[in-house]
Amino acid sequence: MRIIGGIFKGRRFVPPANNWPTRPTKDMSKESLFNILNNRVDWEDMVMLDLFGGTGSHCYECISRGCTDATYVDNFAGCVSFVKSTAEALKIEDQIKIFKSDVFKFLQTNIRQYDYIFADPPYSLPKLNTLPDLIFQHNALAPNGLFVLEHDKSHQFKQHSRFIEERKYGATLMSFFG
Repeated sequence: MRIIGGIFKGRRFVPPANNWPTRPTKDMSKESLFNILNNRVDWEDMVMLDLFGGTGSHCYECISRGCTDATYVDNFAGCVSFVKSTAEALKIEDQIKIFKSDVFKFLQTNIRQYDYIFADPPYSLPKLNTLPDLIFQHNALAPNGLFVLEHDKSHQFKQHSRFIEERKYGATLMSFFG
């Protein structure tokens, strides 16, 4: 895992386990997504939420580019521990809030709004298709905010009322909602 832009550009982190239930976003997909985001968000003013955060790569990338208010949510204790130690190593503990929680439960109790929400759930997650509705039902996305959902071709969101566009990176799809 490497950070591709900002003040931590080039930093590499190696999660301590090969058998974690994670599938980190590939560098090509991540770089393309962040090129899109560079034209759509103000990093310094952004409040971001990373759902199914895994290794925390998405949070580190946003913070590296100037975000000072990132929230990370994952239910796997190994990932949460890794993100805490990486935040300490980067000295960004005051910029990232880390929650060990089921994403669906987190969304039900969350009272904050976020300018940018990224979700990278397991593609086989039975409730994956409900994520866009939950985000909007629980008012998690700020007005003029952007929600990006990473998924595969077995999920389609083009008919969703808040769908903006879809980008394809190999077998990976990213659906944008606003």
